[in-house]
Amino acid sequence: MNTEVIDMNSRPIDTAPPVRKPVNQMGSRIFGGLSMLFALLALILLAGIIVALTIESMPSLKAFGPAFLFSSEWNPPAEQFGALIPIYGTLVTSIIALVIAVPVSFGIALFLTELSPLWLRRPLGTAVELLAAVPSIVFGMWGLLVFAPIFAEYIQPLLAATLGKLPFIGQLFSGPSLGIGLLCAGVILAVMIIPYIASVMRDVFEVTPAMLKESAYGLGCTTWEVMWRVVLPYTKNGVVGGIMLGLGRALGETMAVTFVIGNTNFLSTASLFAPGNSITSALANEFAEAERGLHTASLMELGLILFVITLIVLVLSKLLLLRLSANEGR
Repeated sequence: MNTEVIDMNSRPIDTAPPVRKPVNQMGSRIFGGLSMLFALLALILLAGIIVALTIESMPSLKAFGPAFLFSSEWNPPAEQFGALIPIYGTLVTSIIALVIAVPVSFGIALFLTELSPLWLRRPLGTAVELLAAVPSIVFGMWGLLVFAPIFAEYIQPLLAATLGKLPFIGQLFSGPSLGIGLLCAGVILAVMIIPYIASVMRDVFEVTPAMLKESAYGLGCTTWEVMWRVVLPYTKNGVVGGIMLGLGRALGETMAVTFVIGNTNFLSTASLFAPGNSITSALANEFAEAERGLHTASLMELGLILFVITLIVLVLSKLLLLRLSANEGR
Protein backbone atom coordinates (compact mmCIF):
# COMPACT_ATOMS: atom_id res chain seq x y z
CA MET A 1 0.00 0.00 0.00
CA ASN A 2 1.36 3.37 -1.06
CA THR A 3 1.28 6.02 1.59
CA GLU A 4 1.75 9.63 0.77
CA VAL A 5 3.81 11.58 3.16
CA ILE A 6 2.79 15.17 3.37
CA ASP A 7 5.54 17.64 4.12
CA MET A 8 4.03 20.43 6.14
CA ASN A 9 6.93 22.73 5.31
CA SER A 10 6.24 22.33 1.58
CA ARG A 11 2.86 24.05 1.74
CA PRO A 12 2.79 27.57 0.40
CA ILE A 13 2.62 30.26 3.09
CA ASP A 14 -0.13 32.79 2.75
CA THR A 15 1.64 36.12 2.80
CA ALA A 16 -1.35 38.27 1.90
CA PRO A 17 -1.88 41.13 4.34
CA PRO A 18 -4.94 40.94 6.57
CA VAL A 19 -8.01 42.65 5.35
CA ARG A 20 -8.57 45.90 7.21
CA LYS A 21 -11.88 47.54 7.66
CA PRO A 22 -12.22 50.82 5.81
CA VAL A 23 -11.62 53.87 8.00
CA ASN A 24 -14.46 56.33 8.25
CA GLN A 25 -12.62 59.35 6.90
CA MET A 26 -15.63 61.61 7.18
CA GLY A 27 -16.05 60.94 10.91
CA SER A 28 -12.35 61.55 11.55
CA ARG A 29 -12.46 64.83 9.66
CA ILE A 30 -15.55 65.99 11.54
CA PHE A 31 -13.98 65.10 14.89
CA GLY A 32 -10.70 66.85 13.99
CA GLY A 33 -12.54 69.92 12.74
CA LEU A 34 -14.64 70.19 15.91
CA SER A 35 -11.56 69.83 18.09
CA MET A 36 -9.80 72.59 16.18
CA LEU A 37 -12.92 74.76 16.38
CA PHE A 38 -13.05 74.41 20.16
CA ALA A 39 -9.37 75.28 20.46
CA LEU A 40 -9.78 78.32 18.20
CA LEU A 41 -12.87 79.35 20.17
CA ALA A 42 -10.75 79.78 23.29
CA LEU A 43 -8.32 82.00 21.37
CA ILE A 44 -11.20 84.00 19.88
CA LEU A 45 -12.74 84.59 23.30
CA LEU A 46 -9.37 85.65 24.69
CA ALA A 47 -8.78 88.06 21.82
CA GLY A 48 -12.34 89.40 22.15
CA ILE A 49 -11.83 90.17 25.83
CA ILE A 50 -8.58 92.00 25.12
CA VAL A 51 -10.11 94.02 22.28
CA ALA A 52 -13.22 94.91 24.30
CA LEU A 53 -11.21 96.03 27.33
CA THR A 54 -8.86 98.07 25.16
CA ILE A 55 -11.68 99.83 23.29
CA GLU A 56 -13.65 100.62 26.45
CA SER A 57 -10.57 101.95 28.26
CA MET A 58 -9.38 104.07 25.33
CA PRO A 59 -10.62 107.41 26.80
CA SER A 60 -8.60 106.74 29.96
CA LEU A 61 -5.56 105.65 27.96
CA LYS A 62 -5.67 108.89 25.95
CA ALA A 63 -6.34 111.13 28.96
CA PHE A 64 -3.75 109.78 31.40
CA GLY A 65 -1.32 107.69 29.38
CA PRO A 66 1.38 105.74 31.25
CA ALA A 67 1.00 108.08 34.24
CA PHE A 68 -2.18 106.16 35.10
CA LEU A 69 -0.03 103.30 36.39
CA PHE A 70 1.97 105.47 38.81
CA SER A 71 -0.65 107.89 40.11
CA SER A 72 -2.23 107.25 43.51
CA GLU A 73 -5.02 109.80 43.06
CA TRP A 74 -8.55 108.48 42.64
CA ASN A 75 -11.05 111.33 42.62
CA PRO A 76 -14.21 110.67 40.54
CA PRO A 77 -15.75 114.17 40.99
CA ALA A 78 -12.55 115.78 39.66
CA GLU A 79 -12.12 113.02 37.03
CA GLN A 80 -8.59 112.29 38.20
CA PHE A 81 -7.75 108.60 38.33
CA GLY A 82 -4.68 106.49 39.03
CA ALA A 83 -4.14 102.75 39.35
CA LEU A 84 -1.19 102.67 41.77
CA ILE A 85 -3.15 101.87 44.93
CA PRO A 86 -5.34 99.11 43.38
CA ILE A 87 -2.29 97.54 41.71
CA TYR A 88 -0.34 97.69 44.97
CA GLY A 89 -3.20 96.14 46.95
CA THR A 90 -3.71 93.37 44.39
CA LEU A 91 -0.04 92.39 44.29
CA VAL A 92 0.53 92.65 48.06
CA THR A 93 -2.51 90.58 49.05
CA SER A 94 -1.70 87.94 46.42
CA ILE A 95 1.93 87.68 47.58
CA ILE A 96 0.82 87.36 51.22
CA ALA A 97 -1.63 84.64 50.20
CA LEU A 98 1.07 82.69 48.36
CA VAL A 99 3.60 83.04 51.19
CA ILE A 100 1.08 81.50 53.59
CA ALA A 101 -0.68 79.03 51.29
CA VAL A 102 2.25 77.33 49.53
CA PRO A 103 3.98 75.82 52.60
CA VAL A 104 0.64 74.92 54.21
CA SER A 105 -0.54 73.25 51.00
CA PHE A 106 2.74 71.38 50.68
CA GLY A 107 2.36 70.11 54.24
CA ILE A 108 -1.20 68.97 53.59
CA ALA A 109 -0.20 67.16 50.39
CA LEU A 110 2.82 65.57 52.09
CA PHE A 111 0.69 64.30 54.97
CA LEU A 112 -2.04 62.93 52.70
CA THR A 113 0.37 61.07 50.41
CA GLU A 114 3.09 59.86 52.77
CA LEU A 115 2.17 60.11 56.45
CA SER A 116 -1.59 59.87 56.84
CA PRO A 117 -3.13 56.56 57.98
CA LEU A 118 -5.47 54.99 55.45
CA TRP A 119 -8.59 55.53 57.56
CA LEU A 120 -7.93 59.30 57.69
CA ARG A 121 -6.66 59.89 54.16
CA ARG A 122 -9.99 59.83 52.31
CA PRO A 123 -12.10 61.93 54.75
CA LEU A 124 -9.32 64.50 55.16
CA GLY A 125 -8.83 64.76 51.40
CA THR A 126 -12.58 65.18 50.93
CA ALA A 127 -12.65 67.92 53.57
CA VAL A 128 -9.90 69.83 51.76
CA GLU A 129 -11.79 69.57 48.48
CA LEU A 130 -15.04 70.70 50.13
CA LEU A 131 -13.26 73.80 51.41
CA ALA A 132 -12.76 74.84 47.79
CA ALA A 133 -16.53 74.69 47.23
CA VAL A 134 -17.32 77.35 49.85
CA PRO A 135 -18.56 80.52 48.07
CA SER A 136 -16.22 83.48 48.24
CA ILE A 137 -18.87 85.72 49.77
CA VAL A 138 -19.10 83.31 52.70
CA PHE A 139 -15.36 83.69 53.23
CA GLY A 140 -15.82 87.45 53.06
CA MET A 141 -18.57 87.55 55.67
CA TRP A 142 -16.68 85.16 57.92
CA GLY A 143 -13.55 87.27 57.53
CA LEU A 144 -15.36 90.53 58.37
CA LEU A 145 -17.56 89.33 61.22
CA VAL A 146 -15.45 86.60 62.84
CA PHE A 147 -11.80 86.70 61.75
CA ALA A 148 -11.19 90.46 61.61
CA PRO A 149 -12.15 91.13 65.28
CA ILE A 150 -9.98 88.21 66.47
CA PHE A 151 -7.19 89.37 64.17
CA ALA A 152 -7.34 92.91 65.57
CA GLU A 153 -7.48 91.86 69.22
CA TYR A 154 -4.91 89.09 69.35
CA ILE A 155 -2.87 88.54 66.18
CA GLN A 156 -2.02 92.08 65.10
CA PRO A 157 -0.76 93.15 68.56
CA LEU A 158 1.36 89.99 68.70
CA LEU A 159 2.84 90.69 65.26
CA ALA A 160 3.53 94.31 66.20
CA ALA A 161 5.27 93.24 69.43
CA THR A 162 7.48 90.68 67.66
CA LEU A 163 8.00 91.27 63.94
CA GLY A 164 7.28 94.97 64.35
CA LYS A 165 10.48 95.38 66.40
CA LEU A 166 12.74 93.97 63.69
CA PRO A 167 14.75 96.30 61.45
CA PHE A 168 13.68 96.86 57.84
CA ILE A 169 10.54 94.70 57.99
CA GLY A 170 9.23 96.20 61.23
CA GLN A 171 7.45 98.96 59.33
CA LEU A 172 5.25 96.36 57.66
CA PHE A 173 3.81 95.28 61.03
CA SER A 174 3.29 98.64 62.68
CA GLY A 175 0.30 100.90 63.03
CA PRO A 176 -3.14 100.64 64.64
CA SER A 177 -4.81 97.25 64.90
CA LEU A 178 -7.92 97.72 62.79
CA GLY A 179 -8.51 94.11 61.87
CA ILE A 180 -9.39 94.81 58.26
CA GLY A 181 -6.58 95.73 55.89
CA LEU A 182 -4.07 94.31 53.44
CA LEU A 183 -2.76 91.61 55.78
CA CYS A 184 -6.24 90.43 56.74
CA ALA A 185 -7.22 90.24 53.07
CA GLY A 186 -4.06 88.27 52.31
CA VAL A 187 -4.82 85.76 55.06
CA ILE A 188 -8.38 85.28 53.83
CA LEU A 189 -7.08 84.76 50.30
CA ALA A 190 -4.59 82.20 51.61
CA VAL A 191 -7.41 80.22 53.23
CA MET A 192 -9.31 80.31 49.94
CA ILE A 193 -6.47 79.12 47.68
CA ILE A 194 -5.05 76.43 50.00
CA PRO A 195 -7.58 73.79 48.80
CA TYR A 196 -6.67 74.38 45.14
CA ILE A 197 -2.91 74.19 45.61
CA ALA A 198 -3.11 71.31 48.10
CA SER A 199 -5.40 69.24 45.84
CA VAL A 200 -3.14 69.68 42.81
CA MET A 201 -0.01 68.88 44.84
CA ARG A 202 -1.62 65.77 46.29
CA ASP A 203 -2.67 64.52 42.86
CA VAL A 204 0.76 65.06 41.28
CA PHE A 205 2.54 63.54 44.28
CA GLU A 206 0.43 60.40 43.91
CA VAL A 207 1.50 59.86 40.27
CA THR A 208 5.16 59.60 41.25
CA PRO A 209 6.25 56.00 40.51
CA ALA A 210 6.39 53.94 43.68
CA MET A 211 9.67 52.39 42.53
CA LEU A 212 11.43 55.76 42.73
CA LYS A 213 10.27 56.41 46.27
CA GLU A 214 10.93 52.87 47.45
CA SER A 215 14.44 53.01 46.00
CA ALA A 216 15.13 56.21 47.89
CA TYR A 217 13.77 54.75 51.12
CA GLY A 218 15.90 51.67 50.52
CA LEU A 219 19.00 53.87 50.34
CA GLY A 220 18.18 55.24 53.78
CA CYS A 221 16.51 58.53 52.81
CA THR A 222 14.06 60.13 55.20
CA THR A 223 10.55 61.14 54.19
CA TRP A 224 11.64 64.75 53.75
CA GLU A 225 14.60 63.74 51.58
CA VAL A 226 12.35 61.57 49.42
CA MET A 227 9.92 64.44 48.92
CA TRP A 228 12.61 67.06 48.30
CA ARG A 229 14.99 65.01 46.13
CA VAL A 230 12.67 62.58 44.36
CA VAL A 231 9.01 63.62 44.37
CA LEU A 232 9.39 67.37 43.84
CA PRO A 233 11.84 67.10 40.91
CA TYR A 234 9.59 64.51 39.27
CA THR A 235 6.40 66.58 39.73
CA LYS A 236 7.77 70.13 39.42
CA ASN A 237 5.55 70.96 36.44
CA GLY A 238 2.40 70.00 38.29
CA VAL A 239 3.49 71.77 41.47
CA VAL A 240 4.20 75.02 39.64
CA GLY A 241 0.91 74.65 37.81
CA GLY A 242 -0.97 74.28 41.10
CA ILE A 243 0.76 77.34 42.55
CA MET A 244 -0.12 79.37 39.44
CA LEU A 245 -3.73 78.17 39.75
CA GLY A 246 -3.85 79.45 43.31
CA LEU A 247 -2.19 82.74 42.32
CA GLY A 248 -4.72 83.24 39.55
CA ARG A 249 -7.54 82.71 42.03
CA ALA A 250 -5.94 85.20 44.43
CA LEU A 251 -5.46 87.84 41.74
CA GLY A 252 -9.03 87.56 40.50
CA GLU A 253 -10.88 87.16 43.81
CA THR A 254 -13.49 89.90 44.35
CA MET A 255 -16.08 89.56 47.09
CA ALA A 256 -13.95 88.16 49.90
CA VAL A 257 -11.31 90.86 49.36
CA THR A 258 -13.97 93.59 49.14
CA PHE A 259 -15.27 92.66 52.60
CA VAL A 260 -11.95 92.79 54.47
CA ILE A 261 -9.45 95.00 52.61
CA GLY A 262 -10.90 98.32 53.76
CA ASN A 263 -11.68 99.83 50.33
CA THR A 264 -9.71 103.06 50.76
CA ASN A 265 -7.76 104.85 48.04
CA PHE A 266 -5.07 106.23 50.32
CA LEU A 267 -1.49 105.01 50.55
CA SER A 268 -0.17 106.83 53.57
CA THR A 269 1.92 104.08 55.14
CA ALA A 270 3.77 100.92 54.20
CA SER A 271 2.14 98.96 57.01
CA LEU A 272 0.27 95.79 56.09
CA PHE A 273 -2.19 96.62 58.87
CA ALA A 274 -3.46 99.64 56.92
CA PRO A 275 -6.60 99.40 54.81
CA GLY A 276 -6.22 99.55 51.07
CA ASN A 277 -7.86 98.62 47.82
CA SER A 278 -7.47 96.12 45.01
CA ILE A 279 -8.41 96.10 41.36
CA THR A 280 -11.27 93.68 41.84
CA SER A 281 -12.67 95.44 44.91
CA ALA A 282 -12.52 98.80 43.13
CA LEU A 283 -14.46 97.34 40.21
CA ALA A 284 -17.03 95.74 42.52
CA ASN A 285 -17.58 98.91 44.54
CA GLU A 286 -17.69 101.53 41.80
CA PHE A 287 -18.63 100.00 38.47
CA ALA A 288 -22.38 99.96 39.07
CA GLU A 289 -22.44 103.66 40.05
CA ALA A 290 -19.76 104.95 37.67
CA GLU A 291 -20.84 107.61 35.18
CA ARG A 292 -20.20 107.07 31.52
CA GLY A 293 -16.92 108.70 30.63
CA LEU A 294 -13.51 108.77 32.23
CA HIS A 295 -14.71 107.01 35.39
CA THR A 296 -16.01 103.97 33.51
CA ALA A 297 -13.02 104.01 31.16
CA SER A 298 -10.61 104.08 34.12
CA LEU A 299 -12.34 101.09 35.67
CA MET A 300 -12.13 99.24 32.37
CA GLU A 301 -8.43 100.07 32.22
CA LEU A 302 -8.06 98.56 35.69
CA GLY A 303 -9.58 95.37 34.30
CA LEU A 304 -7.12 95.49 31.39
CA ILE A 305 -4.23 95.94 33.82
CA LEU A 306 -5.38 92.92 35.84
CA PHE A 307 -5.52 90.90 32.62
CA VAL A 308 -1.96 91.96 31.76
CA ILE A 309 -0.73 91.11 35.29
CA THR A 310 -2.22 87.63 34.98
CA LEU A 311 -0.61 87.20 31.56
CA ILE A 312 2.78 88.27 32.91
CA VAL A 313 2.49 85.77 35.78
CA LEU A 314 1.64 82.99 33.33
CA VAL A 315 4.58 83.85 31.07
CA LEU A 316 6.98 83.95 34.02
CA SER A 317 5.75 80.54 35.20
CA LYS A 318 6.34 79.06 31.73
CA LEU A 319 9.84 80.55 31.63
CA LEU A 320 10.54 79.10 35.07
CA LEU A 321 9.47 75.64 33.92
CA LEU A 322 11.65 75.92 30.80
CA ARG A 323 14.62 76.92 32.93
CA LEU A 324 14.05 74.03 35.33
CA SER A 325 13.80 71.60 32.42
CA ALA A 326 17.00 73.00 30.90
CA ASN A 327 18.88 72.66 34.20
CA GLU A 328 17.63 69.10 34.59
CA GLY A 329 18.84 68.17 31.12
CA ARG A 330 22.41 69.28 31.82
